[in-house]
Formats: sequence, C-alpha cells, structure tokens
Amino acid sequence: MPLVEIRNVTKEYRKGEQTITPLRDVNLDVERGDFLSLMGASGSGKSTLLNLLAGIDRPTRGEVRVNGVDITRLSRTKLAHWRAANVGYIFQLYNLIPVLTAYENVEMPLLLLPLARAERHKRVGIALEAVGLSDRADHYPRQLSGGQEQRVGIARAIVADPLLVVADEPTGDLDAETSDQIQHLLQRLNTELGTTFLMVTHDPKAAAIARRRIRLEKGELLEPEPPLQALVSRGA
Repeated sequence: MPLVEIRNVTKEYRKGEQTITPLRDVNLDVERGDFLSLMGASGSGKSTLLNLLAGIDRPTRGEVRVNGVDITRLSRTKLAHWRAANVGYIFQLYNLIPVLTAYENVEMPLLLLPLARAERHKRVGIALEAVGLSDRADHYPRQLSGGQEQRVGIARAIVADPLLVVADEPTGDLDAETSDQIQHLLQRLNTELGTTFLMVTHDPKAAAIARRRIRLEKGELLEPEPPLQALVSRGA
C-alpha cells in the first residue's frame, strides 16, 4: 500500500461570485521512502496540494490517505495531533522564531508530543547533527546565514521522525551555491534516513534531485515524468 493515496481530490474557493479551482480530480500515489518534486506555473495548485497533504487545508471533494488514515475525516483537534506526529514542513522563508535559539526552534514540534525532556533533547541533538549544525545549537536566527537558517528549518521538519516531509520552494530564497548544498542535504536525508519527501519547486535543477518528477498545470496532474535514473539508463 502506498504511503500517500490521493483520490479524486478537488479544491475550490469562492472569490466573490467566482469559483476558483486550484485542483481538479487529482489522483496520486507516493510510496514510502520516495522523493517527489512537483513543478508547475504559479497558480497551478502546487502549494494547495502540499497543504492538503500536510493536513493544513481540506479538499472540497475527494480523499487524502496517509499511511491508511483518511485525514480529510479527522476532526480539527485530531488532525492537529496527527500533523504534529506525522508531517514535517520545510518553508521557503525558514519561518524560524527569532527569539528562540536553533535548538529551541528545532524542539518546537516535539513540545506537541508526549515526550520526556530527555527524549526531546536526544531527538533535537540527532536532528541538528544530521544537518551539520550541532555547533550552532545556541545561536539565534540572526546569528546564522540563510543556508544555516534553512538547515535549522530542515532539522525542525525531521526531528519528530515524521512519515512525510513536505517542502515548499526550500531553495527559492538561497544563492546558487547554498541552494546546491541544501539540495544535497535533502537527497542525503532521503537516502540515509528513508524520509519520504514531496518538494514544490520552480527550479529544474532542484527538481532533478528527486526520484520522481510530476507537474501540475491548471489544477490537473500530468503524467509523471520518467525517474531520473531511467533517463540516465536510456542515455537521455
């Protein structure tokens, strides 16, 4: 069974007398341990799909199942608890809390879980080590570079060992060199930890690190492109 099953998902918004449909009858499976990049023009529904997967928004119609749980049927309270335990979110602009240290920012998701302080400390240490920032734990966001801030954001996303990590343009605010470093980090986490990633990006180079690449156009999901490995094996 796929980790993620999206079935006939449509999302509509009312804007005055107009109905906006960012997603229309979308179907998608994501296997456990996969890494998908999602591309498409602005307004194509990429971020909407990401938010539905993360349990931040609900579809107008259709089902979103993660690990067998139809999250569209959860109450608001149950959904909040489910999201804290099962989904990590990487933002383009980091979304760090400026008055908290790197350690405290990474610890934030764990405060929503029934974990002892010693267990939280252990998990934060592992997450910061995974992104190469063990020596920056006591630093505040203003004392970090943009790339280091994004690494803190990535550590925060993986600290609870979630089933799924969604990333919304995670390299969009970084220079080319730092962007490459973050791409390699995400790729390594996927390979070494088996973390399942779904990443929205406008950058074809960033999209190429994924195992699968898909596109959204005008709310409709196009046939997935062949995995990068298949293209290489065919000499493309």
